Amino acid sequence: MKQVLIIGVLFLTFYSNGQNKTIPFGEKLVFTASYNMSGLLTDIAQVTMETSKIKTSSSTLMRLKCTAATFSNFDSFFKVRDLYESYVSPTSLTPYLYKRDINEGGYYKFMQYKYRRKTNTVESIKKKYRSDGTIWEEKKQLTINSSTKDLVATLYTLRNLDIDKAGVGDASSFKVLFDNDETTVVFKYMGKETISSKIGKKECYKIAISLRGSDLLKGNNSNIIWLTADANKVPVLAKFKIPVGNGELKIKSATGLKH
Repeated sequence: MKQVLIIGVLFLTFYSNGQNKTIPFGEKLVFTASYNMSGLLTDIAQVTMETSKIKTSSSTLMRLKCTAATFSNFDSFFKVRDLYESYVSPTSLTPYLYKRDINEGGYYKFMQYKYRRKTNTVESIKKKYRSDGTIWEEKKQLTINSSTKDLVATLYTLRNLDIDKAGVGDASSFKVLFDNDETTVVFKYMGKETISSKIGKKECYKIAISLRGSDLLKGNNSNIIWLTADANKVPVLAKFKIPVGNGELKIKSATGLKH
């Protein structure tokens, strides 16, 4: 299900002032995930993105939680139960802890990143099941760019960009840490388009997503996300094309919005 969540060039004229103006505590977005099966888009799973407040002994963090689960009638075919979460600064969305816990068709993988911002390093833990049922574990210390974030924090950061100041064709790139490798994700603004959705007819920013140096996402401008052209920038629709097919994410409900 990582391809579904990733549907979330050079730095040109997308702007961000470094402050979170969009994402509140208690927001919950629910999506239906569809995949092209035998030539027809079929609803196969639910994806949920939600935020909450986490207090530690020294600070208050925002938990960005993303889950994906196949509908029960597809569980016997290919059961998915995935969890992605990032613990970030509520004001800047800078991540301090990331966890990924996926279970897809019997395949299990766990990853954790602890960010050490003063040294631009990450303490990484990776776990997988061996064929005999025992757990294989790998620990690494990674050196990262000062602005590098995980996938979840990057998806929420996209909603804080000042897209209204961008011109058609302008783009912004981000360093994303995924599977212990830094990847460059590029967002390109393609203009506005009105989308009919479960939360109403919305004028949206249309943004193309690509991965520099990767063939995970296929096609030129084939991976698109539509964000409402308002202060909330809610993702209402995403279309993606990957090596094994194509699919969509469609908004089902949106509650707890800031604006």
